[in-house]
Order: sequence, then structure tokens, then C-alpha cells
Amino acid sequence: MYVRSLRKAGYDVDWVVGGDQALETAKKKTYDLILLDLMLPERKGAEVLEALRSPTKDTIPHSRIIVLTNFDQDEESRLAMQAKADGYLIKADITPRKLLEIIGSLTKA
Repeated sequence: MYVRSLRKAGYDVDWVVGGDQALETAKKKTYDLILLDLMLPERKGAEVLEALRSPTKDTIPHSRIIVLTNFDQDEESRLAMQAKADGYLIKADITPRKLLEIIGSLTKA
């Protein structure tokens, strides 16, 4: 649903479904924005985020990352993830229209 809305709004979208593929793709191509779900097959989104933005190196310095999840996390884990990501959104609270507004505000910043 998000992919369709983003494409309809004129964004170029690459969609990958597994954590290994997400990590490999993010390292090979420069993206303005990465929407990263936490619940991925093979490698969890938190592991992908850690690999892309470790404490010692930001592998993708020209890309922003927004974490999307419905997974309830403890506050410490959520705060640690928010420190590495440019946004943290609960999918149940975000409609495609709201996501487009958030992305639009990021591109203006």
C-alpha cells in the first residue's frame, strides 16, 4: 500500500522484502530515503539499521532512514533505534497520505 502511494505521488521506489537483500541494496545504491520495516525475513530491520549505521561508521551518509514498525518495543530499544534513524513510525498510526506528508517535510528540511 505504501509502495503504490509513493509511486502514485511520483517517487521512484525500489522494494525489497528480505533483510539480507535490503542491506545489500542499500549499500550498492544511494537512496534519498529508506523505509525500513523491523520485521523482515532473514535479517531483522534492527540488524540492517545497525549494519548501515554502526557506532563507528555510517555506511549510507547521504540517505535518510525511517523505521516503520507495528512491533511493540521496550523504551530502551526504541530510543537506541531512534538515535540511528531519521524517523521512527508506528505503521498502525500512519496512513499512506500521512507518510507522504512526513516524507515531504523531510525533503524540505
